[in-house]
Amino acid sequence: MNRTQYRDAVVQNRRKHGFEPVDEYTDGFDPVWEARDEDDSIGRVRILATLVDDEPDPSPEDLAATADAFRDVLVDRATDRYGSTTPLGYVVFPVSDPDSSLVRAAHSYTVARRRTNVFPLVYDCEAETLYRHDIPRLKGRGIYRRQAEDAERLFEV
Repeated sequence: MNRTQYRDAVVQNRRKHGFEPVDEYTDGFDPVWEARDEDDSIGRVRILATLVDDEPDPSPEDLAATADAFRDVLVDRATDRYGSTTPLGYVVFPVSDPDSSLVRAAHSYTVARRRTNVFPLVYDCEAETLYRHDIPRLKGRGIYRRQAEDAERLFEV
């Protein structure tokens, strides 16, 4: 599967699961999709998701910098009139045959910061595999479980 096919499949998933496009305050991220939901374990959530499929494939440093920049977008959009919510952000990097250092960088990225949770994910277009974050055994389990569910709904094709 190539990047365009992957993007098209994710667009279909986002429509099916009620994620709406965001047209403003995205700081150059395009597309950005948004949804709100109620989660039994973590309460009200506000979710922003984007695909970053620029050429060439990102380095581990690029992945971290892009996730940090997306966190800024999440902070700007999550501090609003909707009351207390848990902001979740997903930045997906579709690449062909990702280097293991890129997958490690995504998994070692500091997810929780500034009262937000941003998960960089890597999708291997050749193997058609999504590398998401594992669910920890103890602390933070609800956020990571939610990430796994959202990743499956939106980004596994």
